[in-house]
Amino acid sequence: GVGPYGSFNLTANLPGIVLQPSDPEDENRASIAAWIRFTGVASVRAPLAIDVTAPAWETGAGVPRDVAAILCINMIHISPWAATLGLMLGAGALLPPGGVLYLYGAYKRGGAHTAPSNASFDRSLRARDPDWGVRDLEAVTAAAENAGLAPESVIEMPANNLSVILRRRALC
Repeated sequence: GVGPYGSFNLTANLPGIVLQPSDPEDENRASIAAWIRFTGVASVRAPLAIDVTAPAWETGAGVPRDVAAILCINMIHISPWAATLGLMLGAGALLPPGGVLYLYGAYKRGGAHTAPSNASFDRSLRARDPDWGVRDLEAVTAAAENAGLAPESVIEMPANNLSVILRRRALC
C-alpha cells in the first residue's frame, strides 16, 4: 500500500495518475481515508483492505486490474517474510509485462546492514515481533525473480534506505 504522505506527494507531481492505497489494518485505512478527505485530492481512491499474505490477493474484490505499477513503501521490514513472498507473487500475476514494482525501505546488502542505524532498527523491529526485520536485498530480489519480476535498479536514498525497482518480465 501507499501511505498518505507518499500518495499526496505523488498526485501533486504526477497529474493523471490514480492511486489505489491499501492496508490490511482498519485503523491505517481510516487514517488514509481521513487524509484523502482532508486534502480533497480526487486522484487517490478509498483505501482497500488488502492482505498480501492471503492466497491470490490480487484477484480480490476491488483490486484494480489495470495496474501499471505497485508501490510498496516501508512494508517489507514490518511484516512477516510471508508478506514479501505474497507481494511478489501477486505483483507478478497482476502487473502487465513492463509493469513496475517499486519498493522503498531499509535493506541489508550482502547479508550486512548498510549502516549502524539500520542494525539498531532491525533489533528494535525483531524485539516488537520476531517475524519482522530488515531483509536481505538479495533474498527479496530472488523472491521477485521467482515471481517473474526482474531487478532493474537500486537507488540509495536518505536515512540509509533504498529504492528498489523491479519490472515484470515479458511473457513468453
